Amino acid sequence: MKIGHIDNKIPVAPLNSERKAATTDSSSTAPAPAAAGAEPAALVELSATAAALSSADPEGSFDSAKVDRIRQSIGDGTYKVNPEAIADKLIANAQDLLGRTQR
Repeated sequence: MKIGHIDNKIPVAPLNSERKAATTDSSSTAPAPAAAGAEPAALVELSATAAALSSADPEGSFDSAKVDRIRQSIGDGTYKVNPEAIADKLIANAQDLLGRTQR
C-alpha cells in the first residue's frame, strides 16, 4: 500500500531554541521566509507545570564542593545510600509538581 511520494515532505515548525535564536538575533529584523506551501504552525498551550519546567535554568546550578565530596566517598567506598531520604524527596517533588504539597 503506497501512501505518498518520498519527496512530499511535511513542514516542521522550528524548535524553541531555533525560534529563540531567531528572535534574539539583532542583525536581521525581517521575518524568515516561510517554506513554500507551508501551513501556519498550530497554537500550542503549555500547562503550568510544563511552563515552569521550560523556564528553568537550562544550565542548572550545583554545589561543586558537594560533588567533589560525593565523588571522593564513592571512590573510597564509603558512600552510603539513604533510600528513605530519596523516597521522601521523590514524593515531595511529585507533590510540588502536582500542586498538592502538605506542609
